Amino acid sequence: MLRKDEIIGLLNEAAFDRSEYWVTSGAAMVLHGIKETTRDIDLGCTTQMADRLEREGYDVEVLRDGSRKIVFSCAIEIFENWIEDQVILLEGLPVVSMDGMIRMKEKLGRKKDLEDIFLIKEHLSKC
Repeated sequence: MLRKDEIIGLLNEAAFDRSEYWVTSGAAMVLHGIKETTRDIDLGCTTQMADRLEREGYDVEVLRDGSRKIVFSCAIEIFENWIEDQVILLEGLPVVSMDGMIRMKEKLGRKKDLEDIFLIKEHLSKC
């Protein structure tokens, strides 16, 4: 399980252009202070970044909607153009907003996503 400091360290080590990616899902929830840990780091990215990673030889899977999923490492998966709402900076990293996370998780609709939506809304009610 990855804590906040480990997420920040892995993303700084990867040295991605911060204008081309954003943190989503569980890692975004950790950076927002909603959860303590997450299993992995999911990122959204621009088409330009996806193109570059594909050219560099990373494993790419084309998803049903035509976008790409790129496995950067055992801890980091990257999804082309996966975004809702806006990106904000947290700890110097681009992170999808809480409203965006709710929308993304509503679209996924899995049990764990519905549980995460509850946690996000609970966190927002305390702010």
